[in-house]
Amino acid sequence: MRDYLVLDVLEKTAARLPDKEAFADPDTSLTFAEFMRRARRVGSALSCEVAPGSVVGFYLDKSCAALCGFFGAVYAGCAYAQLNLRHPAPRIAAILETLGSPVAVTDREHKAQLAACGYAGKVLLLEELLEAPCDKERLSGVRSRMIDTDPLYVNFTSGSTGTPKGVVVCHRNVLDFIPVFTETFGIGENDVIGNQAPFDFDVSVKDIYSGLFTGASVEIIPTPYFTQPVVLMDYLCDRRVNVLIWAVSALCFLTTMNALAYKVPALRLIMFSGEVMPPKHLRKLQKYLPDTVYVNLYGPTEITCNCTYYVLDREFQDGEIIPIGIPFRNERVFLLDEADKEVTEPGQTGELCVAGTSVARGYWRDPERTLAVFTENPLNPSVHDRIYHTGDLIRISENGEWLYVSRKDFQIKHMGHRIELGEIEVRLNAVPGVERALCHYLEKKGRILAFICGAATREEIIAALRVDLPEYMIPNVFFPVDQMPLTKNGKIDRAALLALYENRKAANHG
Repeated sequence: MRDYLVLDVLEKTAARLPDKEAFADPDTSLTFAEFMRRARRVGSALSCEVAPGSVVGFYLDKSCAALCGFFGAVYAGCAYAQLNLRHPAPRIAAILETLGSPVAVTDREHKAQLAACGYAGKVLLLEELLEAPCDKERLSGVRSRMIDTDPLYVNFTSGSTGTPKGVVVCHRNVLDFIPVFTETFGIGENDVIGNQAPFDFDVSVKDIYSGLFTGASVEIIPTPYFTQPVVLMDYLCDRRVNVLIWAVSALCFLTTMNALAYKVPALRLIMFSGEVMPPKHLRKLQKYLPDTVYVNLYGPTEITCNCTYYVLDREFQDGEIIPIGIPFRNERVFLLDEADKEVTEPGQTGELCVAGTSVARGYWRDPERTLAVFTENPLNPSVHDRIYHTGDLIRISENGEWLYVSRKDFQIKHMGHRIELGEIEVRLNAVPGVERALCHYLEKKGRILAFICGAATREEIIAALRVDLPEYMIPNVFFPVDQMPLTKNGKIDRAALLALYENRKAANHG
């Protein structure tokens, strides 16, 4: 029988594997049956507080209890949105205002912190919701009105206007993507997935739902462990983690800190996404884990995690770009030029667009920005065919592989030339002595600014770049940093880097 809701999947897995570990953190371990029971208690209580179709914000650290809360919201006919504790109060306030929910859920430890964000709605404590009695009749009534296009979760991404955008993903999006994802990589009930990503980052969706669909166990790794390499490696080994689906920066942390020299977990599969993987870091992973399968995943939050994948079958050298690969089953990807014509020839570059049931519903309470990027397919004008414009520029290589170039937003006009900053970054990351690099364009001054983490000198970097790049693509300003600041989702924080540059410049002129 077809699954219409993720709750159907949860209940089937709980019936098949009731006593198997579903989720665990350092303090708690829940079987599938116990996880379902706790979620139903939360759902019974929430259904008395909020109307179906709402989005409930959860101001919690990632944990087994938080996941019980999320699925409790789903049992109540609602969607859930994780509010990251490490985000500044103004951002939390902006997200809560966008959600427009009459309730928010937190725990006793973070109740005062949520209050400091200025939330005016009703605050519910997760500890109390978990103790509520299960009202089977009430849950059945809510369930009877739910359909597969109901919102399941809302993940907030940054917006160019400064206002966070809430990406609405529905049950059907996940139900169509995750089974294909797990089947493609052979994830099953004997696997143990090590969750790195915060729950407000779509990488975690693959962890959570891969576990539910297959019966795999999900070990939730506390965020502070990613500043403690010895503790992190002990945790991975002690919990017998064998599958990682991590952000690139998290894997680069392992290689930069030489963590694998301390202890090597028995990993059979490492998948990475979110940023371009520097080959030098990948080779370090391959040195310690030569038998592990490595997969480059590509795709934004708006298409339910990923739309393409590339299984690495060779070693990549510095300066090479790892292809984004081929589409997942039931997803159509194609490139469009600025005139909405399809790009198909080697050497050409176009914006990647996606069609299929993985495409999200849009942005929560934001029809203007939704209509700007979720459009009708210009290649198929005969019928309604909704697509998502990713804003990512992809170049077709001479042998037909698709290579990520840059964001559309990072395309600049410098000294009369149209330049992709991503191309410069690839060359910078290949320079010996450069650990990580990122570029920014100082438009008012017409200068390319390069942020550099590593021991390489300015002269060494320029000499290396001149081997591959024309003079107009050589950065004009080099700004050394001890380490790259990261966003709460594990990507390099461009805004923080720019603020650091501006502050130091102001201090030097003070």
